Amino acid sequence: MPNDAETQRLLDKVFPVFKNELKAEPITVEELEQLHQRLKTNELLSEVYESFFAKIENILQHVVVPQFWSRFRAKLPQEPSRDSFIQYQHAVKELYDRFAFFRRQLKRLETVCPAKDIPFVHRKLPNEVVVFCSHFHTTLHAQLPDDFNELVYRFYFVAFRVFIYSHSDGEEYMDVAESNRCIACDMTAGDCQCQAIADAFTSTNRYLSMMGILEEIAGYTLNLLIQERIDAKVDETKENYATSHVESLEQWLNTVVMEWLTRIYNKGSLQIHPHHTALQRHIAQMQSKLLFYMYDKYANTIVDQFFQIIINFPMSQSAVDDLKLCLSKINLKRCFVTTVRDMLRERLLHPGVDTPDILTGYVAALKTLAHFDSSTVLLRSITRPIKEYLRNRTETVRCVVTSFTGDGTSDLAEELAKGETEPVSKTSSSDKLDDPDWKNWQPDPVNMAPAALKFIASNKRADIISMVVDIYGSKEIFVNEYRNLLAERLLSQAECSVEREVKHLELLKSRFGESLLHSCDVMLKDITESKRINAHILSPDSGTAEELSGQVSALIVSSQFWPTFRKETMELPTSIKEMFEKYTKAYESYKVNRTLQWTPLNGKVTIELEHNGKVQEMQVTPAQAAIAIHFSEQPQWELDCLSQKMNMPPIVLRKRIVFWQSQGLIRETKENLFVLIDKSTESDVSADAMQAQPNDVCEEEEAESAMESASDQREEELQVFWSYIEAMLTNLDSLPLDRIHQMLKMFASQVDFTQDELKHILQRKVREHKLVYAGGVYQLPKS
Repeated sequence: MPNDAETQRLLDKVFPVFKNELKAEPITVEELEQLHQRLKTNELLSEVYESFFAKIENILQHVVVPQFWSRFRAKLPQEPSRDSFIQYQHAVKELYDRFAFFRRQLKRLETVCPAKDIPFVHRKLPNEVVVFCSHFHTTLHAQLPDDFNELVYRFYFVAFRVFIYSHSDGEEYMDVAESNRCIACDMTAGDCQCQAIADAFTSTNRYLSMMGILEEIAGYTLNLLIQERIDAKVDETKENYATSHVESLEQWLNTVVMEWLTRIYNKGSLQIHPHHTALQRHIAQMQSKLLFYMYDKYANTIVDQFFQIIINFPMSQSAVDDLKLCLSKINLKRCFVTTVRDMLRERLLHPGVDTPDILTGYVAALKTLAHFDSSTVLLRSITRPIKEYLRNRTETVRCVVTSFTGDGTSDLAEELAKGETEPVSKTSSSDKLDDPDWKNWQPDPVNMAPAALKFIASNKRADIISMVVDIYGSKEIFVNEYRNLLAERLLSQAECSVEREVKHLELLKSRFGESLLHSCDVMLKDITESKRINAHILSPDSGTAEELSGQVSALIVSSQFWPTFRKETMELPTSIKEMFEKYTKAYESYKVNRTLQWTPLNGKVTIELEHNGKVQEMQVTPAQAAIAIHFSEQPQWELDCLSQKMNMPPIVLRKRIVFWQSQGLIRETKENLFVLIDKSTESDVSADAMQAQPNDVCEEEEAESAMESASDQREEELQVFWSYIEAMLTNLDSLPLDRIHQMLKMFASQVDFTQDELKHILQRKVREHKLVYAGGVYQLPKS
C-alpha cells in the first residue's frame, strides 16, 4: 500500500471500502487521474487492484449479506401482512443500495486501475463486473436461511392480492370483503394503500432484476404462490359439471397470472422489447409449465368426481369434454383408467347395492365413457370388473329385460327406442377427398389394439345395448328371459295392452333379429285370438252364453311357443271344474278336433266375499280363490287335510293361506289348524283390514312368476348332458374342464353353452357327491 500521505488520502476518498465504509464522497475526474498516476509511479496498481476485490469479498461475506438475511426473521402472530411487505421491500432496497455502491466503486476502479495496466495473470476474467456479480450471487446462496421463503411469500401474496383486485373483476377475494375496508390491502377505504403497494412491488422487483437475483430469491415462491392460486381457482369448479371451465381457466391464467409475472420479470412493464429474446423465452416457458400444471390439476379434480359425473351424464357432458381435452395435453390416461375402475368397484360392486342400481351405474358408465372415448378401448378396460360382477348375479338378466320393456323410463329403454345405428358407407371418411371435417383428421394411434382400430375405421358409435347384452355373451339368454317376462305380464294383467307389447317387440326385433323372437309374435297373436274366441263363446249366438254367463274368460295359448309353466298342481273345487268343463265343450264345438288343457294356477279370479254382513270384491289368484271356497264350505281345516283336498304341498299351501290371514279372515288357532273368523268383535277389525287393502293387490309372496325363469330352463337344458359327461368319465377316467367342454361341443352340439355354465353344473355335481374334483380334473367317485 502507498507510504505517502497524499496517495493514501486519495485512495481512501476514492475507495472508502478500504476503510470498511459503504458510502462514497463525490470525486472529480482530476482526482481519479491523479490517483492513477501516483499508483502507477509507485507500481502499486496490481496491489490495489487485488486488495480492492479482496476487501469487497470480505465486506460482502461478513457485512452486507448477513445483514440482508437477518431481515428475514420469523413473523410474529400479531404482525399484519403489510408489515411483512414493507420489511421485505426495505431489505431489498438496502441490498440494492449496497450493490449499486459496489458497482460505482468498480467504475472508479476501471479508471484508477485500467485493465491494460494490470498484468494478465492478475486480471479478473472475463471482466471485473462479471466476477463481482458472480461472487455476490455465490455469497447470497451460501448464507441462504432455511425459512426465508416465508417472508418472500407474504410479500408476493399481498402484491398478487392487490394486482388481482386492481386488474380483474375483483371476485378473487370477495369472500373477505368488509363494507368499510379495501379488499386488497385490508385498510380502511380512506387510507387505501393499493397504489403504494403496487409501486413498491414494481420497484422491488426492478431492484432484484437489476441485481440478477430475481429468480433466485423469488422464483420458488412465485411458483408456489401461483400453484396455490391455480388450485383454488380449479377447486371453484367442483360439482359444477354442466359448464365447461377449460376456456375460462386458460383465459384467467394467460391474462391475470401471466400479466402479473410479466410485470415482475419485465420491470413493471407488460410490453417486452423485441430484442429481449431471452426474457420472451423465459416467460413462454413459465406459461407452458403453468398451463401443464393447470391441466393436470383440473383433470385430477374431474377424475376425483367422476362417479358423480357418470351418474349425472349427459348433464355433465361438459366436464367429460374438458377431461378429454386435458388428457390430450398431459399423459394421465393410465391413472384415469385405474382410478375410475377402482372408484366404480368401490361404489357399486358389493352386496349392499341392488342389481338394478349396479345395472344403472353400468349403463351410465357406458354412455359416459363412450362419449369420452369413441374407440371404446378405455371403456372396455374400465367397465370389465362391473361386467364380470353382473354376470355372477342371478337376477341380472331379468333386471336388464325389465329395463328394456318396463313401465318406467330407463336408460336402456331410451337406447332401445333409438333403434339401430345408421349404416356406414363402405368407403372410409379418411379416404374421401370431399370430407368436410378433413382439417380435424387424426392418424390412428400406433399403440391401439387391432379390434379398436377396426371399430374406429367403421365409424361406428358405441352400442350400449350390445355392450349390456355382452355381459353374458349370448342373445338367447336375454330373449328367453324377455319371453318369460312377456308371458308373466300377459297372464297377470286382466286387460293387457297388446299395442304396447307389440311396440316393444318390434324394437327388440331390430336388435336381436326376428327369428329369435318368433315365439313372442305367436304369444301376442294368442292374446288377440283368445279375445276373439271368448267373445264368440260368450255371445248369445253360441248357445252356451246362458250356461257360462260371463264367469269364465280363457287365455288360450299355443304351448309349444310359450315358456315352460311351473310344474305345480292344484285340485280345483267342484263348482270351478264344472265351469271349466262347460267352457271346454263350448270350445270343442267351436274349434272342431281341438280341446283345452287347463293350467289352474295361472290367471286371475274376481271374487265377492260376504263376511258378517259386509261385502267385499277382490281380485286374487286361483289358489287363493280355491282356499276361500273351501273355507266357505267348511269353516275349519287342518293343514294336511286341506293339502290333500287341494293336491298341494303343505308348505306351499301355508304360504298361500298367509294372504287370507293378512286380510283378517282366517286365523291359526293352534299349530296347523286354521279357522274362519266369525266373531263380531273380530269381524269389525277384519273388515277394516279388508278395506285398507287395494282391491287389486295380492300378497307379495304370491307375486311369484307362473313361468320358469330363463336360468331354470337353462339349468334343465344343461342337465341333459349329464349322461354324456358320465360316459366320458367312465371311459377316460378323468378330464379337465376345458376338455369336457370341447368334447361336449363336438358330440352334443344341440345347445350352445359356455364353459362357465358347464363349470357351474359340474361344481354342483361335486357338492352332490356325484363327481370328485382334484388336481384340476373331474372324475367319478370310486364305488
